[in-house]
Amino acid sequence: MAVTSAAVQPRPSILSRLAESRNVLGFGFMLPAAALLLVFLTYPLGLGVWLGFTDARIGRPGIFVGIENYEYLWSDSIFWLSVFNTLLYTVSASILKFALGLWLALILNENIRFKSFFRAVVLLPWVVPTVLSAIAFWWIYDSQFSILSWALQQMGLIDHRINFLGDPTNARASVIAANVWRGIPFVAITLLAGLQTIPQSLYEAATLDGASRSQLFRYVTLPLLTPIIAITMTFSVLFTFTDFQLIYVLTRGGPVNATHLMATLSFQRGISGGQLGEGAAIAVAMIPFLLAAILFSYFGLQRRKWQQGGGD
Repeated sequence: MAVTSAAVQPRPSILSRLAESRNVLGFGFMLPAAALLLVFLTYPLGLGVWLGFTDARIGRPGIFVGIENYEYLWSDSIFWLSVFNTLLYTVSASILKFALGLWLALILNENIRFKSFFRAVVLLPWVVPTVLSAIAFWWIYDSQFSILSWALQQMGLIDHRINFLGDPTNARASVIAANVWRGIPFVAITLLAGLQTIPQSLYEAATLDGASRSQLFRYVTLPLLTPIIAITMTFSVLFTFTDFQLIYVLTRGGPVNATHLMATLSFQRGISGGQLGEGAAIAVAMIPFLLAAILFSYFGLQRRKWQQGGGD
């Protein structure tokens, strides 16, 4: 019986195999980020959900009261007014930001002079801190020294100063306008990046086939831009729905709760009012709306396979 002279290669140890595994390497790189998310996102979320089931106040932990906070909110007219304000604020501002942002992106995508300069200028409202923007709008909307009312009076369009933040209807329109001004750059620049990825050959082929500018937009630009629109508008809706700083600095929810959003009402009840359990319950009530926006993004992105010729 012949005996082979070749030495038997030892099997690699488990540690060496794990060290060479790309999956383990990727997990190792993601572990610090996962730990940060767990500490700064998962724990606060879990704590908020738990506080929503307690009667905790500032200074004492409270006891478990079940769904008592949610039952109270169900019959609270101010809470439902904040829900209405939040939906009105989010829907109106998001539609305006999308329409104006897309229009601006289409203009900046053209071959115009100084377009790099204009692209940089467009980003300014997004770069400026929210609190500074809110203070600037607070001055623009001031009931006595409003530069906007003064300009309209000088042009002869109005004969008395407008009470922007003291009238409920005007206050709602004013905070929506401020949010739109601040949010347009994000939508415009993101959609502009999407427009840059559309091959020019598609436009040239469609033009040779006799397509007009409106047809180019409808049948070439819009279908290929839909995945970017889905992502952009999802983030825009999330940012708008959870807006706090702009409203808090401008109106603090007034007048007569006309501009109270769920985020500002949660802060007022939980921090200013000391009712941590009730404030947490209002914050938790925002989760279904946020999940709906995320699901919209998910199902919107599913169209991408269809646009690229794949199956649904």
